[in-house]
Amino acid sequence: MLWHVIRRVKEMKCGKIIVATTKRKMDDEIINIAKSLHVNTFRGETNNVLDRYYKASMRFNGDIIVRITADCPLIDPNESRKIVDKFLEGGYDYVSNGSQTYPNGVSTECFSFYSLEKAWNESRLRSEKEHVTPYIWKNPDKFRIFILHRKDKKKLNHLRWSVDYKDDLEFVRKIFSKLYKNNRIFKMNDVLRLLKKNPELSKINSQHDNNEGYKISLKKD
Repeated sequence: MLWHVIRRVKEMKCGKIIVATTKRKMDDEIINIAKSLHVNTFRGETNNVLDRYYKASMRFNGDIIVRITADCPLIDPNESRKIVDKFLEGGYDYVSNGSQTYPNGVSTECFSFYSLEKAWNESRLRSEKEHVTPYIWKNPDKFRIFILHRKDKKKLNHLRWSVDYKDDLEFVRKIFSKLYKNNRIFKMNDVLRLLKKNPELSKINSQHDNNEGYKISLKKD
């Protein structure tokens, strides 16, 4: 799954790719996969992912950071690139497609090192440290924020394309079995067309709450 995420991110052509994982022995395999694909790696805190991002950015001198999580093997490099391009137009500290008009599993965030450092210095809650960017998007008075919406504004956030459970993996494998041909990187609209023709596929993992992980963190705050 990580192999596919890295390969898709490479299609964005946005500079250095850094796989930021933990120092745990079990994550040695993640490092090996990253190295096999000739991308950079960084090992940091397990639960304080904000600290991991900040120190990885320091290590690699990142002034603009693009966040894509490794549980999203259907990430669309074209859609992700739109986020980066919007950020580069200027005037924003944080740009995301985390709106109701995108499926869960193609989320991309782009933010400045200034914003990351400010969040690192000022975040106090566990949820803010575990999920990296909540301090930024919860404080629109402190940061210039832009949330991208699809042009047709149709709500798609009920669609679950990220992988946390076995049935999530089953869903993704079904998608790849139908669309992954000759190493072609299929896109978000290819998946949407497939699901329109085969709506039963979306039912495979529809019982999960897309915000479950964040809600669990909030309870621990």
